[in-house]
Amino acid sequence: MVARQREGVKKLARPLVTAVSRRQLDFQYFVGCDVRLCYPALRDGYAFPNCWFFGEAAPRRLRRSLNRGTSLRPTPERRSLSARQGGVAAARRRQNAYATMAFSPLPPAVFMADVTQFASRPLELTELLTLMVEVSERINSTLDLDELMARIAEIVKRAIDYEVFAILLLNEKNQELSVRFSIGHPEESVRRLHIKVGEGIVGRAAETRRSVLVNDVLKDPGYIQSLSSIRSELAVPLISKNRLIGVIDLEAPWTDFFNDSHVSLLELLASRMAMALENARLYRRSVRQARTLQLLNEISREMSSVLVLSELLRKIGTLTKRLIDYHRFSILLADEQARTFNAVISLKQDEHQPERGVVHFGQGIVGAAADLRQTVVVHDVSRDPRYIPVNPETRSEMAIPLIYRGRVIGVVDFESSQLNYFSEEHVRIFSTLAPQIAVAIENARLYERVARSEARLERDLQRAQEIQMHLMPGTGPSIPGLDVALRFHPARELGGDLYDFLTYGKERHVLAVGDVSGKGAPAALYGAMASGILRSLAPQKLSPPHLLKRLNLILLERKIEGHFITLTYTVWEPRAKTLRLANAGMPLPLLVRKGQSRAIRAEGIPLGLLEHAQYQDVLVRLESGDLVAMFSDGIVEAANSKHEEFGPRRLENVLRRYCHRSPQEIIANLFDEVREFEQGRPPRDDQTIVLIRVR
Repeated sequence: MVARQREGVKKLARPLVTAVSRRQLDFQYFVGCDVRLCYPALRDGYAFPNCWFFGEAAPRRLRRSLNRGTSLRPTPERRSLSARQGGVAAARRRQNAYATMAFSPLPPAVFMADVTQFASRPLELTELLTLMVEVSERINSTLDLDELMARIAEIVKRAIDYEVFAILLLNEKNQELSVRFSIGHPEESVRRLHIKVGEGIVGRAAETRRSVLVNDVLKDPGYIQSLSSIRSELAVPLISKNRLIGVIDLEAPWTDFFNDSHVSLLELLASRMAMALENARLYRRSVRQARTLQLLNEISREMSSVLVLSELLRKIGTLTKRLIDYHRFSILLADEQARTFNAVISLKQDEHQPERGVVHFGQGIVGAAADLRQTVVVHDVSRDPRYIPVNPETRSEMAIPLIYRGRVIGVVDFESSQLNYFSEEHVRIFSTLAPQIAVAIENARLYERVARSEARLERDLQRAQEIQMHLMPGTGPSIPGLDVALRFHPARELGGDLYDFLTYGKERHVLAVGDVSGKGAPAALYGAMASGILRSLAPQKLSPPHLLKRLNLILLERKIEGHFITLTYTVWEPRAKTLRLANAGMPLPLLVRKGQSRAIRAEGIPLGLLEHAQYQDVLVRLESGDLVAMFSDGIVEAANSKHEEFGPRRLENVLRRYCHRSPQEIIANLFDEVREFEQGRPPRDDQTIVLIRVR
């Protein structure tokens, strides 16, 4: 029932609106019982304070009244209510008043003139004040730019019944106006529309900073057509603090639609709207900048945590998606020798794509960005001769050079499927981010080079360690009259300690234990050289002091700065059970006999230091069950967290405590106690021991 009545009101209202023609009387009609009056209706800059809501019986009464040629008049009750109300506060209270409707018959000849005169009445002071108060409240109650523009469009619509509405904001750098909000414009044309200051009706309003009213756009040579149905246009500049920020543009499909009253009203509203728009833009800019800085900080932190180049490149593409909603993203790294930029990663909508290939220096937009050493933005690639057609979907492109220590190491390339997509803000963001990307890429490349070098060195060290172990036997040799056990534990991959077993014919056997200054590969190489010289001297069957003296002279001939070697050289004679030895700076050997221990006093200067060094010849007669330990200083100098050393006394205690066990068990227990003493700390020096028991 209500729906049929509403449709009836629409049909009855249509002839009345047609009758007032272009005065566009705002004849509002609402069907429903007990509905409040919302606000005085406005149209063409004039107010209709008596805008009624009809009850259920209104359509029939309205039909009878219109057939008799009646006009709409307020009832006496309504007139007395209006007379008692005044001022802004009264206008607000009036919003809650209930409207009633009465009809007074008029002569048919008076009907049209009365309606026309009513439609052209200017705003009363109270109505204008009410409007301005609401405008101020509405536009100042939000800092959201999109919501603010929608409210502005709504407010203007209630004052002027436009067909097409647009707010164009000024790009001060390019002196170009672009549509920021619109109603009635096709979306595609809005996206492409960029108007230079001075061009068209809108550009003329921006240039002159004055309103421009065109009653028939077809007669205006500067008119820029957006819709073929448009016939009249009104453009009002938005100026805040003497600074142009944009233009409000209204369009209608009828000629002479807008008038001077519209201009005056819109200019009055525009000053307040301009200030609100500028505040909203500043707020949006500050929020966006804060968000951007936070994102940049997060991106920088995440990039610095990745050192694998392929993973870093993928992360850069993923993180930058949070800043720019690109269609395609690529990073091309420079090859100085080939003079090309090679694509190392390409993403399409955040998904990995095959790399685009190679771009030669100086070619395309990528080459231009590298040559200019600055960001290149192309709003329409079809109009730029530098563009290399690769992706048919691309409409705009932005290329940013990556510069590290004055050298272009690559280019970051963004592509969009939209025209004019990349903005000044995008350029500012990546002017800040590009140096960090360049540093992150260089760090990752350096890390990869170091990692490859370390991997190669690791392989070389493992191979060298295998060779060193082959140079020094892993198990004790079979020597008549002796049980031999040994262990070598380098502080690094390679060690500077050495031991060797030689023979002086069938009756005598040589046991040598040495320690090269330093650690690692240099010490291992020096020890290998000394071991080779030692083996070359063995056939001469020299006594221990003479052999050490001879070895010292040879090392001095091949002197290497900062390197020397300590060595204990012993000759075992099984029949006599004697051990003849000479010592060149090694810790004194220990002899354990019947649970007692003592050091074998044999001292001398390390080899490779002094030319005229002399060495003692010491002879020790051994008994069955005796233990003799020859060791490097790495064992006695093992330290704990308190920087206390293991020391010779602890070593002697271990040897005495386990002297009745086999040499292998004694060494195992010794190293267990050394590890326990070190409390998990890595050894400071190579640790070597050769332990013999007399059978």
